[in-house]
Amino acid sequence: MNEKVKKLSVLGMFAALAYVFVLVGRIPISSVEFLKYDPKDIVVAICGFIMGPVSALIVTVITSLLEMVTISTTGFIGLVMNIISTASFACTAAFIYKKKKTLLGAVIGLIAGALSMTVLMLLWNYLITPIYMGYPREAVADMLAPVFLPFNLIKSGLNASFTMLLYKPVVTAMRKAHIISDTPVREKEISASDGEIKESGESNSENRPYHLKINVWTVVISLFIIAICVLWVLAIKKII
Repeated sequence: MNEKVKKLSVLGMFAALAYVFVLVGRIPISSVEFLKYDPKDIVVAICGFIMGPVSALIVTVITSLLEMVTISTTGFIGLVMNIISTASFACTAAFIYKKKKTLLGAVIGLIAGALSMTVLMLLWNYLITPIYMGYPREAVADMLAPVFLPFNLIKSGLNASFTMLLYKPVVTAMRKAHIISDTPVREKEISASDGEIKESGESNSENRPYHLKINVWTVVISLFIIAICVLWVLAIKKII
């Protein structure tokens, strides 16, 4: 199969999967109606780790457009909000990981993506929410710390943790299915043009993607963060 056609097919697969996650995984975790968690950012982040930040952005835009024309009630503003939120997390993480393909690079990328998303969405909520929700700006400002900040921290924490847990098995499955190349990574490198692969004789372990190893502490810490986020949601819902 032509490499460009194969890449488009993989991007379409990730976009479809992300959209399905939006359809079946929308979970309200706040008293504010439009603040709902869905796991599509995990799919987009994994796509970015595999194919690069530009591919993650493409999947983000496609998924957000599909969401806008099918299930969203927030129109164009909601579209922009979804693109900013997902892209700030997934593209930031993918960009850093592309520069440093190690476990540390993945962790730094996901932390940077989580912080980027949280800051940008707080700014977005402060500037735009009063316009399209009709709330007084003072009321929105009062909601930043008790409502919007916890929501974005929980969302980014879950996204980062699940990405760390799922990336290795997803890549392994895609290689076994010959959806992506199963050639050892040390024999190839990702070129500056997103997703294009060229031969390289380097075998520097610092450039070896972290999915070649299983790090027990990464799994433990990811599960711990997920547990904290779940307990936080239950506390917000006053279940515990």
